Amino acid sequence: MKITLADIFNLSGSVIYNPAEFKDVSLVSTDTRTIKKNSLFVAINGAKFDGHKFIDDAINKGASAIVISKRKLKDYDHINVPIITVPNTIKAYGELAHVWRSKLKAKVISITGSNGKTTTKEILAVLLSEKFKTEKSLANNNNHIGVPLTILSAKTSCEVLILEHGTNHFNEIKYTAEIASPDYALITNIGVSHLEYLIDQDGVYKEKSALLNSTLVNNGTIFVNNDSEIIRKNTKKVSSKVTFGFKGKCDVKGKITGYTEDGRTKLSVSYKNRNYEVTLPIYGKSNAQNVLAAIAVAQHLKLSIKQIKSGISKLKQIPGRLSVQKFDNMMLIDDTYNANPASMEASIILLKGIKSYKVKTIIIGDMFELGTHAVTYHKSLAGLITKNKIDNVMMIGKLMSNLDEELKKINTSININYFKNRIALKLFINKIDFSGQVILVKGSRGMKMEEFAEQIRNKAA
Repeated sequence: MKITLADIFNLSGSVIYNPAEFKDVSLVSTDTRTIKKNSLFVAINGAKFDGHKFIDDAINKGASAIVISKRKLKDYDHINVPIITVPNTIKAYGELAHVWRSKLKAKVISITGSNGKTTTKEILAVLLSEKFKTEKSLANNNNHIGVPLTILSAKTSCEVLILEHGTNHFNEIKYTAEIASPDYALITNIGVSHLEYLIDQDGVYKEKSALLNSTLVNNGTIFVNNDSEIIRKNTKKVSSKVTFGFKGKCDVKGKITGYTEDGRTKLSVSYKNRNYEVTLPIYGKSNAQNVLAAIAVAQHLKLSIKQIKSGISKLKQIPGRLSVQKFDNMMLIDDTYNANPASMEASIILLKGIKSYKVKTIIIGDMFELGTHAVTYHKSLAGLITKNKIDNVMMIGKLMSNLDEELKKINTSININYFKNRIALKLFINKIDFSGQVILVKGSRGMKMEEFAEQIRNKAA
């Protein structure tokens, strides 16, 4: 499979210099570390870098043609390979990815949601690998650069390509969805995330639903979380859908039947009058929801129950995402990758379900991108913490000061500690004996809560 000269001519506003020397390419890259012979190098301008500075290096490593900004042409008259100038190299990169996607025989599954999209993607990839040659986006490559990167990295032998789509501004998903042209789309859920720019839950749905629209335009199938009222209502008239959930009538129905002593979930699944049960090797009700979403896709793609069970048995914890680690006399739940009100609630509820450790401790940091709702959502955690009988609460961050005040108003039995700086919290952690405790560490990405999780890990080792 190749990118041809005709494909290059079709790039928006492209001008090709020395086209007679252009050779079809099978690798498109923005990173000189991945360049091979006969590659096409696209010089992307980023917030912290300019790909044009690496053009000579790319050519020395084998790039047979380069895509540059037309404003930079005068700087590269010494180049002896075909030059393609475009008004916007990032847009050209997306267009090249769309070309590559159109040539792929693989079915494309696109996933988005306020919570669980990366975890669901990872779970689904494991399940579908039981039947198909499956590829997926690495880490959370889910933006206007990451989605094209994943598509352009897909091999011709790929049978299923799973993409993740992220956003925090309007129209970001519309852009990446048009590049991906999905055959199938899944929204895990709609919560209160990225409200700083998406305003409210309706804004979140409007942005995320662009993925569903792009799929339906292509005569694809969407997977609907029936437990989400906003998703259910807005997809009510869609016929090409598969519903899943724990409530009401669904095509794929889940039920949590219990928990193991250490808190792992027992999940019962019903599909087309067939029932089966699995014990999940990953933790939390939120992960049970992610697994059920993945099962809905797997069942639709005709995996057998045996294949689904085999895939589930191979699931691994993802670092920083409800990752549970047991030590001799304590348990650490590292959920430090990110945080919003829904994921914070899911993590705290998980603690209550772990019976083998009586003392429940949380170390939590600010939840970002909640806009004008930030104070309200931080205060609301007080009721959740009290209801789930958390024993010890350690907080850090300006926004968490609101929770500190609220907890002190409504409850005096909880051991409450608020820290204004990281050094103070680290010193406090060093003094604590965590024996017999299950400890949750969580906060938004910018809070770098993984440092505290690592400190506890080292302390317990």
